[in-house]
Order: sequence, then C-alpha cells, then structure tokens
Amino acid sequence: MSTIKAIAENYQTFNPAAYLQNNYVPPRADFSNPDSVVPWKLKCLADACASGEIGGQILVDIGSGPTVYQVLSAFELFKEVILTDFLEVNREELKKWLHDEPGAFDWGPFINHVCSIEGKGEPWQEKRKRLRERVSRVIPVNVHQPCPLGTELAPGTVDALVSSFCLEACSPDYPAFVKALQNITGLLKPGGHVLMIGALEESYFLAGEAKLSVASFTEEMTRKAFQDMGYVIRDFRSYTMPESMKVGVDDVKGISFVWAQKKESN
Repeated sequence: MSTIKAIAENYQTFNPAAYLQNNYVPPRADFSNPDSVVPWKLKCLADACASGEIGGQILVDIGSGPTVYQVLSAFELFKEVILTDFLEVNREELKKWLHDEPGAFDWGPFINHVCSIEGKGEPWQEKRKRLRERVSRVIPVNVHQPCPLGTELAPGTVDALVSSFCLEACSPDYPAFVKALQNITGLLKPGGHVLMIGALEESYFLAGEAKLSVASFTEEMTRKAFQDMGYVIRDFRSYTMPESMKVGVDDVKGISFVWAQKKESN
C-alpha cells in the first residue's frame, strides 16, 4: 500500500523531458485531430474562461508540473499568475520556458491553438509574451499540507485555482485526494473558482525511469469530492481515451474536466 511519503520519494526520479515527450507531442497533442486529448483539454478550459464569470487578482496553478498549457486561457483574466510544483526539476523546467532559455519545451503550437479557439485574431507570440510577463512566481507546493503554499499566500486570498493531473497523481487513495482538495480549497476566496483536469481510472504513469502510482477513481467519485467540499459544479465534462491515444505510458481510461465554484460565505 502506497503512502504519501513513498509517493514523494518516488517522484524524485521524475523526468520532466520524458513526461513531456509522453504526453505533449502527437498523438496526444495533435492539433489536426479533433479526437486528440490535448485539444479537448484546451477547449474545456477556454470555454470556461469565455463565460465572463472568472477573473480577479490572483490565479494559482496547483502542481504545474513542467507544463503551462493549463493556464493559456485563464491567465488573461488575472493580474498575477503563480505557478507551483512539488519538484524542483519541474520548477526549473518552467523557469527555463519563462526565460526563453535554450532547450525549453516549445509551447508555441499550444498557444497558437488556443488563439484559434479564442478567435481574437492576434499573433500567438503576443499571448506568449503576456503570459511570461504575467507569471510573478514559480514556487513549491505540497497539497498534503493544510497550507499548501506555506507562507507564500494566506488562506482565502486566491481568486481562482487551476490544477491538472496533480491531486490524484500524488495521493495514495481517494480519501487522501479529498483531503488534498480540502487543503487547496482553503486558499480560495468565497465565490472563487477551480478549473481542474484529472485522470479517470488510472493506476500509474511513466516519466522516464519513474513509474508513478495514481489514485484511481471514477467520474462519479470526482464529482462527489467537489460536492462534498461545498462547491457548486458549473461544468463537468469527461473524455474517453481512444485506442489511438493509448501509447503505453499509462493505463488511463479517461479524463475529467471540472469547473467548480466555492460557495459564498453565509
């Protein structure tokens, strides 16, 4: 039986470059294929952000990993964006891209695709420039702590959270996932929003030499966790992983997208 400590130790072998290669190139990131999973995720996020209901001062991405695609729509709606990850290697990978250093992953096709979804007709390079300017910090996070960001941000001060494949990938079981959700919820202002992308019925994924365990649960369990935490679910979508997307790097059955709003204080 895995534990939070064992999972943290296993992550020390996580290889960001291998993870990016496994998940963020074709076929999973094929912008010419309407069934590809990455375009589906980007559309979910863009649709929520186009609602006109999300925005404010601070957006925090919980467990960014080595990726930025998950904030490409949301960052526009906030004055400050904070990226976070448990692993220093992932934080360094993010900084490499933010500073336009050699060897950084090319998020250009992702940004270009989001620009086409949003339909504003701007060059994607302009959006890239804005995102790099909007990110104020790349800091450590531990979702299993009552204050996941330590002293960086006080509870109840964040306007919105984004999180992608984080909580289930660092939790040994469903109760630990629910507790982690409770911990990050504490960061949010009443009425604040969460945009979360998560794995459905996945038990492991690979990142180079690392084989990482995942807390496996269903669409119904994901929905229940948010409802039990006092959220109003504004949108819930699921994606079934087709055979063409099963490339031998995990056993994920599907993906969920949740847009949830923390209830206002009474």
